[in-house]
Amino acid sequence: MPQTIVEKIAQTHLAEGPKRPLRTGDFVSIRPHRVMTHDNTSAVMSKFKAIGAKKVHNSQQIVFTLDHDIQNRDDANLKKYRAIEAFAKEHGIDFYPAGSGIGHQIMVERGYVVPGSFVVASDSHSNMYGALGAVGTPIVRTDAAAVWATGEFWWQIPRSVQVVFEGKLAAGATGKDVIITLCGLYNHDEVLNAAVEFTGPGVASLSMDARLSISNMTTEWGPLVGWFPVDAVTISYLKGVHQRLKASGVERFTENDIESWTKSPPQPDADAAYAARITLDLNQVTPHVSGPDTVQVMASLAEIEKQHVAIQKAYLVSCVNSRVEDLAAAADVLQGKKVAPGVKFYLGAASQWVQQEAERRGIWQTLLDAGANPLPAGCGPCIGLGVGLLEPGEVGISATNRNFKGRMGSRDAKCYLASPEVVAASAVAGYIRGPYQMADRAPARSYREFATGAAAEKVEILPGFPERVRGRLVFMPQDNVNTDAIYGKDYTYRDDMTREMMAKVVMENYDPQFAARTQAGDVIVSGFNFGTGSSREQAVTCLKAKGIPLVIAASFSQTYLRNAYNNGFLCVEVPELVKRLREQFAKEIAAKDKTIIPGDEINIDFTSGVIDWRGEKFAFPALGSVPQSLVIAEGVENLVAKRLGLA
Repeated sequence: MPQTIVEKIAQTHLAEGPKRPLRTGDFVSIRPHRVMTHDNTSAVMSKFKAIGAKKVHNSQQIVFTLDHDIQNRDDANLKKYRAIEAFAKEHGIDFYPAGSGIGHQIMVERGYVVPGSFVVASDSHSNMYGALGAVGTPIVRTDAAAVWATGEFWWQIPRSVQVVFEGKLAAGATGKDVIITLCGLYNHDEVLNAAVEFTGPGVASLSMDARLSISNMTTEWGPLVGWFPVDAVTISYLKGVHQRLKASGVERFTENDIESWTKSPPQPDADAAYAARITLDLNQVTPHVSGPDTVQVMASLAEIEKQHVAIQKAYLVSCVNSRVEDLAAAADVLQGKKVAPGVKFYLGAASQWVQQEAERRGIWQTLLDAGANPLPAGCGPCIGLGVGLLEPGEVGISATNRNFKGRMGSRDAKCYLASPEVVAASAVAGYIRGPYQMADRAPARSYREFATGAAAEKVEILPGFPERVRGRLVFMPQDNVNTDAIYGKDYTYRDDMTREMMAKVVMENYDPQFAARTQAGDVIVSGFNFGTGSSREQAVTCLKAKGIPLVIAASFSQTYLRNAYNNGFLCVEVPELVKRLREQFAKEIAAKDKTIIPGDEINIDFTSGVIDWRGEKFAFPALGSVPQSLVIAEGVENLVAKRLGLA
């Protein structure tokens, strides 16, 4: 059966799953090539110890990088950092102390990511590894602890969307402009929780730094993976990594490996099935700016220049745009100039090695001479930590990847995103502008969906897992039902909430009458992106407390889905069922009914992967041994402990 690149790479890292070629929707257990954790290593250590594990399964899989709160010199933070370093030393884990750089940059430039590998990190910007032809995707802390203990974690293979690049970027346009354009043009969840495969003749014209920027910021666009093919640009970059590492006495891959990737690069099958295809003409991409306060809104640089948006702070930091190419581009703009009075310009390299190279070339000094305020190599203001945060009423222009309200400081500030050149030019001008006159255009939308659907499949049911679930249908037709709607913030941090108390406040912020109208055994069906928002696990456990056996949705927030199965709670994606229910209950939806309870039952048959409602049948991806085991064990921590012989 033809496979997409994600299906193929998952197949080569498969620890447990279907005994056939993998396809979209399959639940599998993956043995990743590497797993990275940063400052949150401390939280992962706590979960690891709570499981009862005494030693890591494979120290060569694991990398620790301290990068988020590195400006914090408080005793508590330094104590945490010492504990992480001691754990790394005890278990023989590669450790990078504060100041080494941002974890994602360390992973690519220190040789931990290679073509065709499956690499994860407990951080959302793990997508960046796709620039090197790997599957890079985020996991949560519980998953990281599971990898430490067993070498594996569970994953559901996402649908794949092709993004075809045609043409070549015009002068002044950058990789950052490409991803800003994609975020602005396709801002209705077209690629949410998908795996994006970048392809087409335009790929060859993009530098490695441009690809890293694009893959990195696919996170903000919505995909779980942002993959680039392996070509001459990739091989040249890997040769450079190999030479630099070898000079320091380290070899993470060999010249034979490079030759193999050159001759037989990982690639999807020519007739693989995709959920959708986007086509982007790079010739039509011009400098654009995201925001303020969202990546879903963009404006051409030419348009925003006319508005003369004054700024007080400018940022050239983060894992998306602080590599040598980015720093050099900004230095070219700033050569012989000074940052405008009233503007503070903050500078931080993606890693200490990037900074050293920038210093060697004179780039760093040019930026300092222009008035940049240097920061240690790390996350800093991008994550809202350390010096240089936006104050109330201020406006910032940043080459970072996120501009969510309050992300980089006060919620009463505004933040725009742009390329390093635009950030540098704006810092000099005192308002958002480019280094020279730019064209004013945006590419047209080109998006095509393809018919897809799950195929019914017979599945062996493990002892302890239900063959069928039958319950009263409870239809919640809205999309984007968030975790605060499911379980409100007023209860999230209360330690006195019993299961009975949790059951009484289920969906309180969605429908105050929900708890009173529903009962144990009801089956919830909801719309797209169910469980979006914060990562609070109580949005799962409150439904278990209510006696809800499972949630069916058109799609789930990936974080919610992971929290659900990590707590042994069933979630099933069946978009065709949701579309049918919306047709059937159109009048109720038009009347703004939030909770529709028609009174009839819905039957879910896990042996065949089929749902029956009013005589109509709807298929869903088969739940094999991996998700069944999670549900039987009541969650991943119990399952890991059982497999380690600790429970």
